[in-house]
Amino acid sequence: MQLRLVTRRDVRAGIAVEWLTIAWMTFEALVSVGAGIAAGSVALIAFGVDSVIELVSGSVLLWRLTVEQRGARLAAVELAERRASRIVGWSLFALAAYVILHAGYTLLAHAAPDASPLGIALAVAALIVMPVLVRAKRQIATAINSAALKGDAACGIVCAYMAGTLLLGLGLRAVFGWWWADPVAALGLVYFIVKEGREALTSEDGCCCDH
Repeated sequence: MQLRLVTRRDVRAGIAVEWLTIAWMTFEALVSVGAGIAAGSVALIAFGVDSVIELVSGSVLLWRLTVEQRGARLAAVELAERRASRIVGWSLFALAAYVILHAGYTLLAHAAPDASPLGIALAVAALIVMPVLVRAKRQIATAINSAALKGDAACGIVCAYMAGTLLLGLGLRAVFGWWWADPVAALGLVYFIVKEGREALTSEDGCCCDH
């Protein structure tokens, strides 16, 4: 009986951390897309669109955890989660194609984006916030034996890597005035985006990126 109470507590903790993730991804998406449009930064826009996609997959996982908390059958939720993973996977491939085309055009046209202090601040914040969320998700996933939550934690790691790549590109543009740093950084994000998309389509557990 005590084990059951602990499990319920851990599921509630998982729900809480997913709500925090959704709140952060909403903020991250709005700020990065807005700042990206204002600065003409394809890397910032791509980072924001990826945040939207992760927001969708996080919402699906939140739904699953909520159903588990209520003690309902998970078969239907797992089926919906697998379908959502396919949608997420193809959306990520579409995002990768957009980044490649837009970054390629920027490099060919020498269309230099403006410096974005707001984008730099957001990337720094993401590098601080995401490892905290990842650590919490890993602990809870182990406690409730959730492969989906482990996959969601892996998505957080990818987001942190993307934030580091984004920060590098924006920093080089702001400090040295290297106009090409932003599109090159955007192309660097393609590796992570495609990796997420491929694993979303091949994951049997229906999580967005179960590494």
